[in-house]
Amino acid sequence: MRFSTMALIRRGFAVKNRDEKYSVALNLFDEMHQLGTPANDFFKRGCEPNVTTFNTLIKGLFLDDKVIEAEKLFKKLLALRLCEPNEVTILTVINGLCKAGHTLTAYDLLGLFEKTSCKPDVYSYSTVIDSLCKDRMVDEALQLLAAMHISVTYNSLLQDGYSLVGQIDKARKLLESMPGRGLKPSIVSYSSLINGYCKKGKVEEAWRLFLEVPQKGLDYNVVTYTTMLHGLFSARRFAEGLKLFKDMQAQQVIPGLVTYNTLLNGLCMKKRIAEAISFLHIMEEKGVNPDITTYRILIHGLCKAGKLEIARNFFNGLPSKGLQPNVLIYNTIIGSLCQKGLVDEAKCLLIEMEKSGCAPNSATYEVIIKELLKRNELSEAKTFLDEMRRRGLLLNSTEAMNINFGVDSC
Repeated sequence: MRFSTMALIRRGFAVKNRDEKYSVALNLFDEMHQLGTPANDFFKRGCEPNVTTFNTLIKGLFLDDKVIEAEKLFKKLLALRLCEPNEVTILTVINGLCKAGHTLTAYDLLGLFEKTSCKPDVYSYSTVIDSLCKDRMVDEALQLLAAMHISVTYNSLLQDGYSLVGQIDKARKLLESMPGRGLKPSIVSYSSLINGYCKKGKVEEAWRLFLEVPQKGLDYNVVTYTTMLHGLFSARRFAEGLKLFKDMQAQQVIPGLVTYNTLLNGLCMKKRIAEAISFLHIMEEKGVNPDITTYRILIHGLCKAGKLEIARNFFNGLPSKGLQPNVLIYNTIIGSLCQKGLVDEAKCLLIEMEKSGCAPNSATYEVIIKELLKRNELSEAKTFLDEMRRRGLLLNSTEAMNINFGVDSC
């Protein structure tokens, strides 16, 4: 019986009896070893080792979330010298371990692989570095990176390593070191660092990095523009943000949904509601369909600008667009109704909200209770507070604690 035939039998077991998949193959090697039959002798009697079989078994075990069994089979393959692993074996094991969250095991196995005749390739190293970065183990990632000069590993560290742990300045130094190593950063790496600076409130640093992009022979993409646009608006640098949007269009970088939502949010923050509505129509004309976030931004902006009726028109039109209001939108309208003293309408909307399948949260009740207390309707305020408690919802602000005492005292 040739080894390839054995492989087919094992695959058959895996498909025919899913409760015992791969166990027959694993038990076979155990029994051979326990009977004192060296695997190599067994294969010499007519069964030639086939690394493809082991690769198939190992991959199958990982796909079935049998991580320990896969690792056990691989180590047995090495210990009994059943066959020499190839690059596919190594990458299968590394990828399977990293996907299963066993990054440090994969990291340790790289050293074991180095002792075989088949060394880990760049894909295996990059997989481990990427996984280490995602797990915030940046120092370990750097240890692997120190021995490598591959752009993809640097980009992984920039995108998922330093950026995730908030060490943006170190990420910037790493970015600057790449050309000296003969490597070229990607636009994705620049976008990631720009985003990191913006999140830290270092918008000026982000802007300087943004301006470097064309100097490095890279082209801006929609993510880079949108990230910088969001940073400028968050820093209330509205004029620069609007100019950047125009520059984006001039460079024929097509805005996407996230870009338009970012733009609308900036305009609404500046209370330039008419322009925001105008851009809503423009994005629709260009085939970019607004989503529930788009309308949440507009409705919130309209309510803050005191344009409740226009906000309600947009709100009422959502179902016809195939969109359902979420709790944030309901809370915005309910809050605006209460601010205008229309608490009865707010209560009606709360009922409608629940009928539509959208569960109210603490903020929903809080805004209604506060308005009822202002109107000295303590009994009804207590009813709402009791209902809130019954649902297991908690008042979520210091001011809300005063509501609790005010209602309980009645």
